[in-house]
Amino acid sequence: MSPATPVIEVAGLRKSYGGRAAVDGVSFAVQEGEVFGVLGPNGAGKTTLVECVEGLRVPDAGTVRVTGLDPVADHARVTRVLGAQLQRSELQAKLTVREALDLYAACHPAPADWRPLADRLGLTDRLDTRFAQLSGGQKQRLSIALALIGDPRVVVLDELTTGLDPGARRDTWRLIEDIRARGVTVLLVTHFMEEAQRLCDRVAVLDRGRIAALDSPSGLISRSAAATLVSFVPSAPLDRDELTALPGVASAAAERDGRVTLSGTDDSVDALLTLLARRRVRAHHLRVTDATLDDAYLDLTGGARA
Repeated sequence: MSPATPVIEVAGLRKSYGGRAAVDGVSFAVQEGEVFGVLGPNGAGKTTLVECVEGLRVPDAGTVRVTGLDPVADHARVTRVLGAQLQRSELQAKLTVREALDLYAACHPAPADWRPLADRLGLTDRLDTRFAQLSGGQKQRLSIALALIGDPRVVVLDELTTGLDPGARRDTWRLIEDIRARGVTVLLVTHFMEEAQRLCDRVAVLDRGRIAALDSPSGLISRSAAATLVSFVPSAPLDRDELTALPGVASAAAERDGRVTLSGTDDSVDALLTLLARRRVRAHHLRVTDATLDDAYLDLTGGARA
């Protein structure tokens, strides 16, 4: 491949089940060393999409290439460069963590040393524990270790931190940041907006099998109808219609405690302050914050949850 060739390339991908399109004409490209996120509501087609990238599903139409290879026709070669952590996976119940790591390492010509990986994922004290005796979070951490044990050039992570406690989740995020720093390309499916905002260079928002938006997390947030949030307690009542008429304001609401919340743009903040000065109303406990990827996601999907 030339340096300009994408590591993952998807063009016009379609996949249907029973006449219903799960993935409907999806196209994108992922560059080397990029963390590319896929977000979307349940049933949007996220898992079908990544299973086509992994070669676990045969597309009905379109093309998929991983390091220039067809994941179906060249499946054996693709497995040498791609590691995958599936949304759901099971191992033999009596297999210990150590045996699973040794077994997966033996399947690769130049595996990574799994010991520091196990330590990083909090599995060192569970090496002799059978798979059936692991908690849900421990099984998830083992799945991540098995995806990385082949020292892959590309790794697909489907719901990376589901079932992990907040501490383990953040440790796993740091691990992904480390492997990205080594040039590994990551395709990340997640429903945690904080995770996508922290880890991803770009995000594709999938809705009803199609890409509704594709941009950096900050780009998606800036395109949101409510890129800036303002909250305050006015010293005197304000007319809601007058607030919603301010430039860039998407919504205005009053809470029971008297707090007013506006969503809009930076222009909305300037207009609000001008209005308050003109009305001689003081804004107590004024807070101005940027919207999050969660806000942008809800705008793009009409309020559907990931």
